Formats: sequence, C-alpha cells, structure tokens
Amino acid sequence: MSMRTPQISLTDSVRSTPRRPRSWSTTLSAVLLALAAATAAISPLLTGPASKQSILDALLPPGSPGHFLGTDELGRDVLLLTLAGTGSALAGPLVIATGSMVAAILIGTLAGYLRGPIDWTTGRLVDILLSLPVMLVALVVAGIFGAGYWVTVAMLIALFAPSDIRIIRAGVIEQAPRPYVEAAQMLSLSPARIMYRHIVPNIWPLIMTNFMLNLAIALVTLSSLSFLGIGVAPGTADWGRQITDGRGIVGDNPAMMVAPAILIVAVAMAINVLGDHLGDRLRERGIQ
Repeated sequence: MSMRTPQISLTDSVRSTPRRPRSWSTTLSAVLLALAAATAAISPLLTGPASKQSILDALLPPGSPGHFLGTDELGRDVLLLTLAGTGSALAGPLVIATGSMVAAILIGTLAGYLRGPIDWTTGRLVDILLSLPVMLVALVVAGIFGAGYWVTVAMLIALFAPSDIRIIRAGVIEQAPRPYVEAAQMLSLSPARIMYRHIVPNIWPLIMTNFMLNLAIALVTLSSLSFLGIGVAPGTADWGRQITDGRGIVGDNPAMMVAPAILIVAVAMAINVLGDHLGDRLRERGIQ
C-alpha cells in the first residue's frame, strides 16, 4: 500500500503571499554561473589554443593587439588560458559537493532515523574526521598517493562529507516525529522507504542550500591546493595554478594572476547567492 508524502510546514497565508521579485544580485549570479558552466563545457576545445607558445610574444601587457589580457613568459594568451582553466576549476568542486552530499544523505539519514549504535558510531567517526586539518591531510595524501587532481578530489570528498552528515542527521531527527512519518510507520512501510522516499524530500531545501555552500567552499579549497602545487601540474590550465604561475610575472603582466583570482571570488559569491535564493524558493513552495 503506497502513501503520498504531504507537503508540510507552511500555512495557507504564507502560500498565498505574492512571490518576491528576483533581486539583481540573484539575476547577475545566475548569468555569471551560466557563462561559467558554458565555458567549462567547451574548455577542452580551448586547451590546445591556450597552450600555444610563442617566445616572440612573451610578456605582452594587457590590451596588446590580439591579446586582450596579454601573454605570459611563454607567450601563451592569458585570456585563453583563463577560459581553458574554467573546466578544471569547476569540475572538481562539482564532483566534491555531489559526492559529499550523496554520502551524507545515505549515512546521515540512517544515523538520524535509526539512532542507537549506528548513530553513536557515525557521530564518533564524524568528530574524528572534522578534527583533521585539510591542508595537512592534503600534504600527507599527496606524499603517499601523489598529487594528482582526482586523488585530491577524492580526499576532499572524504573531508567534506562529515559536516554534511552532521547537518543531514539533524534535519532527519527534526522530521522524524512529524505526523507523516508516524503515518508511514503505521502503514508498515520499510525504514528505507520512509527515510529516502518521505523524509529526504522534506529536507530538500537543507540539502540544496548546503550543496551550493559546499560547491563554493570546494572551489576555493581546490584552487588553494592548486596554488600550493597539489592536484594540478605546472603549466596546466587551472585558476589556482595560474595564480601561482602569475606571481613571477606580476610586474610585467598582473592580469595573469589577477584574472583567475577575481573569477574564483566572483563565482564563489555567485554560487552562495544562488544557493540562498534556491533554498528560499523551495521553502516558499512548502518543501522543508
């Protein structure tokens, strides 16, 4: 016998409230992220042209003919290099945020609903993992397994998941006493069905808001590790690595370092703004 999960938590007066107009910051953030996603999608096509070297064109300043942001010490076009680095800069954070949240939904929901030994064991493991400093773990992992890009991504998934597990667990605990959960239990639905078909959809705003926050933090963290030489090889088109490479020529062409730094900050802020807006919209529709 199936049961449809009711929408909860918002009154009719709230649902009847006129929808708030979208702010200019939300619109600007959406446009910026759309452009970043489109650029990331075509970034493999830009890698070849961006890697083209010409010593005769080395260290051209911004505004030079044919090179809007100038060139680096190898004569590579800085604008093309920055655009080509979008894929590397965004793919990893997306995988990190997704992997971390999937693990959190699976583990945090179990711990929050079943409680008991599973909850206790999960809590102790989460506490241990949350106590580990990210940079120190990154250096240790790089020394043991190598400083590869996807090794770094996998490590960050493991380090991001504990905080997500704690948040999802708290959301599930808050939902567990609700009438719709008790009704599902009375119908003898399986715990798995109650957890993942009924409870999880009702904490969707919490999931999406935290996912977007993780996406922004992962972007900054992965770029920071790339800046330190972890995850991305020298000369690779990547925003964090480009900042490192640009330090040596900041006097000749500051755009090499400034352009990717501005993009990291701008995209991270846009993700946060859009995440807050998305969470608000989901709550307005009665999903909590």
